[in-house]
Amino acid sequence: MLILIEGILGQVLLNIVYKKSYTIYIMNLNDLAANVLQQQRSTPDLIADALREAILQGIFEEGQSLRQDEIATQFGVSRIPVREALRQLEAEGLVKIHLNRGATVSALSPAEAQEIFEIRSALEVKAIQLAIPLLSVSALEKASEILAQTDQTTDPGLLAKLNWEFHETLYVAAERPRLLMMIKSLHLNVDRYVRLQLSQMDYQERSQKEHYQLLEACQQHDTKVAVRLLKRHIDTAGEKLVAYLQHNVHG
Repeated sequence: MLILIEGILGQVLLNIVYKKSYTIYIMNLNDLAANVLQQQRSTPDLIADALREAILQGIFEEGQSLRQDEIATQFGVSRIPVREALRQLEAEGLVKIHLNRGATVSALSPAEAQEIFEIRSALEVKAIQLAIPLLSVSALEKASEILAQTDQTTDPGLLAKLNWEFHETLYVAAERPRLLMMIKSLHLNVDRYVRLQLSQMDYQERSQKEHYQLLEACQQHDTKVAVRLLKRHIDTAGEKLVAYLQHNVHG
């Protein structure tokens, strides 16, 4: 049973305690809470940010209950902003809201993962096609800097964050905000599983190599090569995630 110990809005420390196999685990989310508190955003957004990160970090596991009354009490708010936050996470595919049963952390099936990566492939290929003619020197330099940062870390959470920032930096040049928003939502939906993939050194090295190849094609404004590289990059990641879910989660 999940017990939220301390309020996050009035403090920089949130401890989450839950029982599993008769063992008590305490997760210190000091950095997470501090980062959230520094943002000037609405209450539902702040709550959604904290819950989202807890899900992505694996603190809240698949199928775990997210009780509105407990969350509201610990954030020091009414149920209304909590309900809005959970609906936001439901739209992102991270939470499922059940009639009369509250909210739970959603699980991703192999079939759902396959569909997500198929959609990602189509949308991101379109984004890179639109972006390459408009990519500026500063955007390409920023993408290069992100890859350099990626080379310096092995933290799965940071790797996932930098992975999205690299792709976003390239796609934003397309000047299609709705398209970018859809792509970001799909990235968020599989982020917690991608973090597991990125924790495997052989996968990360291969992914990073493909990023450098994609960046080089963008620097040369070679749309044809960039599309081929990006499609292969996404399709391969999807195949590996589907295989992981089949053998390790749903096998």
